[in-house]
Amino acid sequence: MQAISRVLACCGIAGTLAVSTPALAQVYFGTALAIDGDTIELGGERIRLFGIDAVEASQNCERDGETWACGRDAAAALGAIVEGGNLQCESRDVDRYGRVVAVCTRDGRDIGRAMVRMGLAVALPEFSRDYIVDEEAARSRKVGIWAGSFQTPKDFRATDPATVQNERAMLAEQRARKEANDREAARSFSEQTRASVYYRNCREARAAGVTPLYRGQPGYGEHMDGDGDGIACEPYRGRR
Repeated sequence: MQAISRVLACCGIAGTLAVSTPALAQVYFGTALAIDGDTIELGGERIRLFGIDAVEASQNCERDGETWACGRDAAAALGAIVEGGNLQCESRDVDRYGRVVAVCTRDGRDIGRAMVRMGLAVALPEFSRDYIVDEEAARSRKVGIWAGSFQTPKDFRATDPATVQNERAMLAEQRARKEANDREAARSFSEQTRASVYYRNCREARAAGVTPLYRGQPGYGEHMDGDGDGIACEPYRGRR
């Protein structure tokens, strides 16, 4: 899989900014693998297509009086769209599982719109009105899921035990990832704080009201810890 390339694009300005900032959008380039009908993996990043909801991979629908593996076909259709092509995905949000939510195109073609027009995904007007006309067109042509009966993907997820279990696992993974990121941020902040505080001697440290200083605390320095016991400017020691 081609390595992912990311840029921040807004008015020609590049930089680092959170995805949630509305003025900037993070853009992902590369080849992709379809995970299901509305999720791809691009350079190791899971990306959920914005504004649509495809039938789940394990979901069945009814067509011509027979059971149809609509979810499997949706995943296969998205796979055929993205296979071998270079995609461009512009972020819109991050979902509760930590996945990037983005509008993705291949050669200028909106792949989310393609899935809706094939009748393998529904529009989500509460997030975007861009795909409502495409859903109406698929419904009128009776293609895909509109050729028979089906549960909405949302209703299917709420009642399918395997899907519920998978969503719980994804939430647990997201929580663990967030906790790990928070710990790393706290560690980095602590190291930066320690590095930014310096006292030339115990006189300065005492004047600041921070003595005694223990190894690892901001301002601790071995030059003030004469006996090397990890405690600088101990009150029972003479002033240096």
